[in-house]
Amino acid sequence: MSAAPDLDSSESTLIGHLIELRARLIRGLIGVVVALVALLPFVKPIYKEFAAPLLRNLPADQLAKMIASEPTSGFFAPIKLAVSLAVFIAAPWLLYQAWAFVAPGLYRREKRLAVPLLVSAVLLFYAGCLFAYFVVLPAVFHALMLFTPDIITIAPDPNKYLDFVLVIFLAFGVSFELPVALVILVLLGWVTPAQLREWRGYAVVAIFVLAAVITPPDVVSMLLLAIPMMLLYEAGVFCAGLLAPKPDTPPDARSDGHAPR
Repeated sequence: MSAAPDLDSSESTLIGHLIELRARLIRGLIGVVVALVALLPFVKPIYKEFAAPLLRNLPADQLAKMIASEPTSGFFAPIKLAVSLAVFIAAPWLLYQAWAFVAPGLYRREKRLAVPLLVSAVLLFYAGCLFAYFVVLPAVFHALMLFTPDIITIAPDPNKYLDFVLVIFLAFGVSFELPVALVILVLLGWVTPAQLREWRGYAVVAIFVLAAVITPPDVVSMLLLAIPMMLLYEAGVFCAGLLAPKPDTPPDARSDGHAPR
């Protein structure tokens, strides 16, 4: 006879979670829209600065401008950049909304570890994008121009240039998450720090293969991704060794005082 009340309770709980999820998604979307509205008045200078790594490396006898191959390219490229930057800027707010939704169901130890992991993930992604902008793109375009014959005029399309750079940003931003990924794997018990140290040689090979696949077809960009990733791998192994659960560590209780699972 008690099955019906239990069913009603579980249904109401599910509905409550769905309502909260909808609210979190709306708040996250509002954050992106606010960032986009703030960026729209500055789309022209932002795109000009975004194109600087290429334009600064064009030959001196060429006009440092882009050529729109389609009538709408000059309009949609800055708008697409503004939307991408809005998501980029609002990323901490979006992660906070996700964290606020899942945090009540976590253990105390999970909460203590999740916050620094989330913060580290955001900072590392930003660091990867900044590294791509200030180091990788100038080096890549400089190397490409060195091997481009003088009889070829570089006339990049705004949309194609933007797609190329956004892929580079995403590749380096995600690649810089390697330490966080290693720490999570260790915390889940899927690998141990000792295994990560033993697999160092395989990891180096995998890193170079990955760098060759996701970067432009030149040695400079491959090395500029592979070398930081190797350093980040070592940093991840070190951090995983510090945070790895000890065999005699007692399980944590929930933050609300209930018994652990």
